[in-house]
Amino acid sequence: MNTLQAKTLRDLRPLADLKDERSFDMAGRDGGETALVSGSVLADLARNDERIVLGTADLQFATQMVQFRYEFPERLLQFGISERNMLGAAAGLASAGYIPYVCTFACFAGVLGFENIKTDMAYPKMPVRVLATHAGISMGFFATSHHATEDIGALRTVANLMVLSPSDGPTFEAMLRATVDHPGPIYFRLGRGREPRIYGGDLPAPTPGAPTLVRDAGKKVLIVATGAMLHPAIKAAEALGEGVSVFDAHTLKPFDPSTIVAAIGEDTKVLVVEEHNVEGGVGSIVREALYDAGVYVPVYKHGLLDEFAIVGPPAHLYEYYGLDAAGIATIAQRLDAASGLPKPGSLWTEDDRAAVSREVAANRKVRVAISGTGRAGA
Repeated sequence: MNTLQAKTLRDLRPLADLKDERSFDMAGRDGGETALVSGSVLADLARNDERIVLGTADLQFATQMVQFRYEFPERLLQFGISERNMLGAAAGLASAGYIPYVCTFACFAGVLGFENIKTDMAYPKMPVRVLATHAGISMGFFATSHHATEDIGALRTVANLMVLSPSDGPTFEAMLRATVDHPGPIYFRLGRGREPRIYGGDLPAPTPGAPTLVRDAGKKVLIVATGAMLHPAIKAAEALGEGVSVFDAHTLKPFDPSTIVAAIGEDTKVLVVEEHNVEGGVGSIVREALYDAGVYVPVYKHGLLDEFAIVGPPAHLYEYYGLDAAGIATIAQRLDAASGLPKPGSLWTEDDRAAVSREVAANRKVRVAISGTGRAGA
């Protein structure tokens, strides 16, 4: 084990002197983000490739880039809270022969930085890799300014830009390694970093290409999920049993529907699950691609229904919007039982959301009563 591997995030972060053990511990918070492997993987690549440099916008710990800084401090550029400057500077570095990887939250990269990605990177085909973490609603309490539920819809319209959405750490690593010499810019849409491991062993991690069939169990309902939604989609399909297969849509642009087309039967229905606005996102990509391929089957888009997300803990938000395993299973069952293609939003209703809210409130009261910090009815 080399010195880099021996170092943990807690070793690398300067810790405050916490007077109260209940105080918020940033190192403890970030330590579970094992799917954000960019720091260690890029450090490994950089040992034999002097073109690789990294940029961060005051988020080297939350995005795990600090592991790269430990080994190559002179090749990690800290831009502070100046994301658009970082994106523009990365394009300049690429024009000088470097391969820059820049990392920040998806809300600041793909939404705030849209113009820089379009004009500075994509138009001149600069080989910049944008690592956009904490996509979708995974920032929870940080609210609308920190949610990224529009980035796929916006960036899929940008010419010369590849868009990748890995579902776990092994996929992220495989895609980082496979795209070092890609001639144009790449937008990596990443989760919070706590996504469970899906690939490895008998199921090798995919590289860019057509969606990967990760569960082959029939053709009644094909669930197409992307990024952090893949794991709950698999769990939902397992709960439903035979007839429900799952695809990992890890490469969003360019999008190749061939594997989905090959799996479609006479009565198949397709359920697309995404942590994104259903307008213009992965559901729209799948519908358009199947139509262009001459395949006319019902495609139901499940995500945010052209709305801004409410504010709350990420786990509660996933339950509220039916983006957890139980919600996805419910929607798949309802889609299978429906006649034709249901109307948008009809398979996960306001009543379903209200039921989740009541359950969350009831559980909170129980926790408060057990902790002794208040009354159960408070």
